[in-house]
Amino acid sequence: MSELDKTAQISKQASFLTAMLDNTTKNNALEAVAKALLANKDDIISANNEDIARSEQEGLEQPLLKRLKFDEHKLNDVVDGIRSLIGLPDPVGNIKLHTTLDDGLDLYRVTCPIGVIGVIFESRPDALVQIASLCLKSGNAVFLKGGREALKTNQILFEIIRDASVEAGIPEGWINLLTSRDEINAMLGLSDYIDLIIPRGSNAFVQYIMKNTTIPVMGHADGVCHTYIDRYADEYKAIRVTVDAKTQYVSVCNATETILIDKTLKDTLLPKLITALEEKNVTVHLENEVTDWHHEYLDYEVSVKITESIDEAIDHINRYGSGHTDAIITENDERADYFMSKVDSGSVLHNCSTRFADGFRYGFGAEVGISTGKLHSRGPVGLEGLVSYKYKLYGHGDIVADYASGAKKFKHIRRDV
Repeated sequence: MSELDKTAQISKQASFLTAMLDNTTKNNALEAVAKALLANKDDIISANNEDIARSEQEGLEQPLLKRLKFDEHKLNDVVDGIRSLIGLPDPVGNIKLHTTLDDGLDLYRVTCPIGVIGVIFESRPDALVQIASLCLKSGNAVFLKGGREALKTNQILFEIIRDASVEAGIPEGWINLLTSRDEINAMLGLSDYIDLIIPRGSNAFVQYIMKNTTIPVMGHADGVCHTYIDRYADEYKAIRVTVDAKTQYVSVCNATETILIDKTLKDTLLPKLITALEEKNVTVHLENEVTDWHHEYLDYEVSVKITESIDEAIDHINRYGSGHTDAIITENDERADYFMSKVDSGSVLHNCSTRFADGFRYGFGAEVGISTGKLHSRGPVGLEGLVSYKYKLYGHGDIVADYASGAKKFKHIRRDV
C-alpha cells in the first residue's frame, strides 16, 4: 500500500467522525482557523511573495499572476468568508422529508456529508481556504491539490488550517494537501476512499479528469459568460452593469467575456459602451474580428456581437456559452423572464453583473467552485452542494410479509418538515 493510500484510508476514517460533529464544534474550529490565519499574516504574505517572484521568473501569464496574489486584503476576505460560514445553519442532519408509511413506521430523508472530497484548483490560494472551510462546516474530509505556482502559499495555509482545526477538536486526517502532479493521477485511482472529485481548471483538464477516474466528478471548465443588452434596456444601467461584469475583476470565471447587443442599439448605446470599456483599458473585439465565440479571455478583452432578436441572443448563448453565468439587461420583465427561462446556465441574471454569481455573494459563505452540470448541484457550490442525504426508517418490529399478504396497507402520509 502506497503512502497516499494510507493517507486516504486515514482520511476516510476521519470522514466518519467529522460527519458526527455538532455545529458548535465545527464553528469553534472555524473561528480558531480564522484567528490563526490572522495571527500568521506576515508568514503567509512572505510565502506568497516567494511564489509570485518565482512565477514571474518562470513567465507565468498575467491573469494567473493576478489570481496568485494573496495579500492582506485577500486574507481579510477569506477570514470574512469563514466567519460568514459560522453564522450559517448546520447543513448536516436536516430533515428534508418525513413520510408515515403506516402507524409507527416513519421514513425520514436527512442530509449528511458526502464523505471524502478531492479538489484540484488553480493558482488562487484563497480557494484553498474557502474549500477547506466549506468542507469543515459540512462535515467532509478533503484532499486539496493547488497549482505548483502557489506551492509555498498553499503549504503554509494548509498547515495553519490543519493545526488550528485539529487543536479545536476536528479529527486528524480530515484535511490533506497534495503537492505533486503525479499525486493527481494517484488520487484519481482512490475510488475506495474518495467519494467526489471537484476539478477547477481548463476544459481539457476537466475532461482529462473525467476520463481517468471512476470517482464521480463535479465541476466546470470554462467561464464563457455573456451579458445581453436588450432593446428595452436602460442605457445608464446597461453601461454601468456591463462594464462591472467585464472589468471588476477580469481574471475570474464569472467575468463577462461576450457582450450581445440588440441591433436597435447599434448606433446609440454601443458607441458609448465601447468608450466606457476602452476607458477601463478593455480591448473590444467586434464580431467581424472574432473567430472563436467560445473563448475565455480572463483579461481586459471582450467580444461584442450585434443580434437581430432576443431569440438569436439566447441561441448564441446556449450554443457558445459554458453554462456558467449569463445576464440580460432590460426594463421589460416579460422578456427578462423569457430569457431567464430559456437560457441553459447555472446562473441567469436580470439587470445585474455576472460577477454576482459567487458562493459568498449568494450567501453560501463561500464556494468550492461552480458546477455547470445538472446532477446533484448546479451553479456556485456552497454548503448545500457538499451534502447528500440518507433515508432513515423507524419501525416497531414491522415486516414486509404483512403488507405483501394484505394484512396491512401502506398509508404514505406526507408530514410537514
